[in-house]
Amino acid sequence: MLRFTLPSVVMNIFASLYIIVDGFFVANFVGTAEFAAVNLIMPAMNIPGTIGYMFGVGGSALIARLSGEGDQDKANSLFSLLVLVSSCLGVLMLVPGFIFMRPLTALLGAQGQLLENSVLYGRIFILALPAWILLYEFQLFFVAAERPELGLAVTLCAGFCNIALDALFIIVFKWGLAGAAAASAISQLTGGLFPIIYFGRKNNSLLRLTKPVWDGIAILKALGNGSSEFMSEVSYSVVGIIYNLQLLKYAGENGVAIYGVLMYVSLIFSAIFVGYSNGIGPVFSYHYGAQDHGELKNLRKRSLVIIGITSVAMCILSEAL
Repeated sequence: MLRFTLPSVVMNIFASLYIIVDGFFVANFVGTAEFAAVNLIMPAMNIPGTIGYMFGVGGSALIARLSGEGDQDKANSLFSLLVLVSSCLGVLMLVPGFIFMRPLTALLGAQGQLLENSVLYGRIFILALPAWILLYEFQLFFVAAERPELGLAVTLCAGFCNIALDALFIIVFKWGLAGAAAASAISQLTGGLFPIIYFGRKNNSLLRLTKPVWDGIAILKALGNGSSEFMSEVSYSVVGIIYNLQLLKYAGENGVAIYGVLMYVSLIFSAIFVGYSNGIGPVFSYHYGAQDHGELKNLRKRSLVIIGITSVAMCILSEAL
């Protein structure tokens, strides 16, 4: 079980580092005002990105079930269709997102230089939106393909790429906020496009990109399965937006910056549980498709124990720190 869940946990932690790393370099080498801009725009940027999470969670459950039933051709067809549809959605959202970035940011409460900084970061960041959606999505599909360790490797490479480019663009080239956004965009391209190359060729996983066959019912089922996780992520972003609006009103840019630091800590803690859920979900689906009800009960029991112990341990750790 840990073969699937542990890589997924680490993947989610490193996925959170995209935001945290940018924040670290911007706060320490650019300025507090620019750091506030990153924290202001990121909750809104996260909403379209989590569409990939919805496709990944919902789609991986269906794909793993089909694999468990032994219908691998249909699993590959559905996998390919989900990747295609989510990629097209990313492209469709990119253009209006880029064009309307300024009015969107103004709605978030930004004015003056904070508005300019937020628009600058957001417009560069959103250029990689299709790849960001795929990055979210493939985190789940690697588990369904029984290659969670490869998904971890891709996420680690993308994360280290982000760190290296942040250092290069911000410290060496002095590109400031634009450099931070460019570093994140390039790292997302790395993490989102490499899996397409891997799955597009003959590989040693369960899944492979093939010519998709349209299946609207399967798309709706995948979206339905992943809708709860999508809404959870959206609600988290909406709460962040509301907090930022109030903080701008009563505490200014410094309040947004301080809240951003707290959110970074929260991201790490929540990533552990989200990662476990992402890793174990396709395993449940596979055994459900194989009608292995005994193993399903065993997985549920062990998962409850692991989550309970981890929750208590993290609560104690947070109080100690």
